[in-house]
Amino acid sequence: MLHGHGDDGYRHASPIRADFSTNVWYGGPPAGLQDYVFSQWPSVSRYPEVLAESLAARIAAHHGVAPAQVLVSSGTTESIYLVAQAWAGQRSTVLTPAFAEYEDACQLHGHSLHFLPWEDLGTTQALASDLVFICNPNNPTGSVLTPGLLPALLAQNPATVFVLDEAFIEFTASIESAIPLLTTFDNLLIMRSLTKAYAIPGLRLGYVVASAALVAQLSRHKAPWAVNALAVAAGHYLFENYAQVQLPLAQLLAEKAALVAALAQNPGFDMLPSHTHYFLARTRRGTAAELKRWLLDQHGLLIRDASNFRGLTPAHFRIGTRGPADNQFLLTALAAWTASPA
Repeated sequence: MLHGHGDDGYRHASPIRADFSTNVWYGGPPAGLQDYVFSQWPSVSRYPEVLAESLAARIAAHHGVAPAQVLVSSGTTESIYLVAQAWAGQRSTVLTPAFAEYEDACQLHGHSLHFLPWEDLGTTQALASDLVFICNPNNPTGSVLTPGLLPALLAQNPATVFVLDEAFIEFTASIESAIPLLTTFDNLLIMRSLTKAYAIPGLRLGYVVASAALVAQLSRHKAPWAVNALAVAAGHYLFENYAQVQLPLAQLLAEKAALVAALAQNPGFDMLPSHTHYFLARTRRGTAAELKRWLLDQHGLLIRDASNFRGLTPAHFRIGTRGPADNQFLLTALAAWTASPA
């Protein structure tokens, strides 16, 4: 899906005062990253590493796995399409609602697609699929897998590769990464993002961690030089300064809780529970598309119309929490929407 995602303000003529449509950390890139990346500008006169090998080795050391278990990508979306290509024509299940690119990538590469609502996934479930796509924590709902569910599924379905998208793992305190499970299970493939928590989506940077065999299968379909030199430099900086560049999660989740509590006082909306800084809501009047357009035109605020997520309705929209001042702007605007004539 080329269009229909969040952070699409560039497609609108209205100036944007605050962007709630994106799940990216609102605080911006880590201090020092810009200067470091700009200092690496001379590297653009040479081809980058074919597979960003030096960054893969650094990531592997960080996670305590072998370098052959890591493949660097130009963002999680590239990882998704590589997986779909490497298993072209296979049977795939997508937990819904979900990021649309799982479905689109599988369709592009001729998969037989099946959809399973998140709440219907059980610990002893036998899944007749070659691949299962799970986003944990989930986008757009902010749901997380219950403890013990993933290892039970991996054990119950040894012939199925579970593709676990952890693009938003830094935005929840409810779960930890499943990377340690790789020592026990070879049917687990984990996709990670380096753009959301560090606010560099324009650089496009992510990676896959899996068994050496699964990574080798993916690598056979990887285009050379897909990760540019400046993105590789940014990745090195992030892992060299890992402890210093983490987002203030407790603060962010507290801001989200305050926003949800205040919005719950507005009778025009229903909020859905979430373990992350982003959450789904429903408008009780009109559609999310109408609300999005009104907020842009009247207040310069951008939300994510979530109606195009499989399993959601035209009333659903997603909000990514920002700072207190921006959150108050949104609350005031939504109160005006509720109070305005129908």
